[in-house]
Amino acid sequence: MKVVQYILLVIIMALVATACAAPDQAPEEDVQAANPSTISVSIGDWDSTEPKNLPDSVSIGVLFGLSGDIAVYGEVQQHGVQLAVEQINGSNYLGAGTTLEALFEDTGATGEGAIAAMDTVLGKGVVVVVGPTLSTQAFSADPIAQESGIPVLGVSNTANGITNMGDFVFRDSLPEASVVPGTIAQATEILGLENVGIIWGNDDDFTASGYEVFKGALADNNVSIIADETFARGDVDFNAQLTKIIAENPDALVVSALAQEAAQIITQSRNLGFEGAIIGGNGFNSPAIISQAGEAAEGVIVGAAWNIASDAAISQEFIDAFEESFGAAPDQFAAQSYTGVWLIATAIRRADSGDPASIRDALAAITNFDSPLGSFSFDAARNPVHDPVAQIIKDGQYQILSVETAQP
Repeated sequence: MKVVQYILLVIIMALVATACAAPDQAPEEDVQAANPSTISVSIGDWDSTEPKNLPDSVSIGVLFGLSGDIAVYGEVQQHGVQLAVEQINGSNYLGAGTTLEALFEDTGATGEGAIAAMDTVLGKGVVVVVGPTLSTQAFSADPIAQESGIPVLGVSNTANGITNMGDFVFRDSLPEASVVPGTIAQATEILGLENVGIIWGNDDDFTASGYEVFKGALADNNVSIIADETFARGDVDFNAQLTKIIAENPDALVVSALAQEAAQIITQSRNLGFEGAIIGGNGFNSPAIISQAGEAAEGVIVGAAWNIASDAAISQEFIDAFEESFGAAPDQFAAQSYTGVWLIATAIRRADSGDPASIRDALAAITNFDSPLGSFSFDAARNPVHDPVAQIIKDGQYQILSVETAQP
């Protein structure tokens, strides 16, 4: 009898404990429903059907140069991705219960580093890869993704031939061929250019490709190249080449270089007394040019995919969110990486699938996507289509190139 009484007492105590514990707590699904998206954003295809068949987590690989001399690009690219992922997950863009996970790998500044990083993320089952930072690295690593049937989106690869590597290779970064000609035409008209000297890196796919595009654009605008000099990545002394160029008295100095070399070329040319215009390629689109070259960077002209002075509402929303998150203004590379992740998320949303081939098809079909870069589309070759802009460094900032801003 005592045993029966003891059992009854235990049961009663358990029932009381259950009744007293969190009496107002809703079932798990109700708790989730009571906490909808916490972030409101304008970017995204919100009119498309909300996905219902995605797994709990979708992983993308992100390969950037986060160390070495290209970290000036890679670090802000990483921030752009982080902001996009936060907004995508916070707004339930991929549907309630599905999160986008970015797996970052540091490639350093080499092709070997990019290959190792690509192998690492593919081994983790990612459905898309973003990056790598440099075109040279893309030519090394992208064929691995292509062979594996995994879409790869370059967000800073501007050399010719990037998407020729295969139908799984995309980029949202305007190639030099889409930016440089307009910049040279505008600079020629405003500054009355007749002849230039050119200096370019001959051991890097991006700088070599930029050199060819510059040559063609200058010829199309009847501007003569009266001096042509080369250098290699890692060089720090350009005085010999610049002295030869300046001796020919060019109207402008045209430079195809990455930021580390570009800042030194700008500074050393001014120290040698060159007062003409300096026109650079995509490698000049980093605030590191301004911080490292200082006053010498004033008046530098460069074509770009995006300018912080854009008054488009969606661009301003991106700028405000970036500054709030990271305490600094974004640059073009941040805008391109941010837009790139939203493009990928949109492809995943539309495909309603984690299958890489389905995501590839949905990515290729994106047109007229409103983004900080403007109205964005992929062409048939998976290259970006949107309007470029010509910039000039004025008062320590990138401003829109015009007759007024070109004045000393």
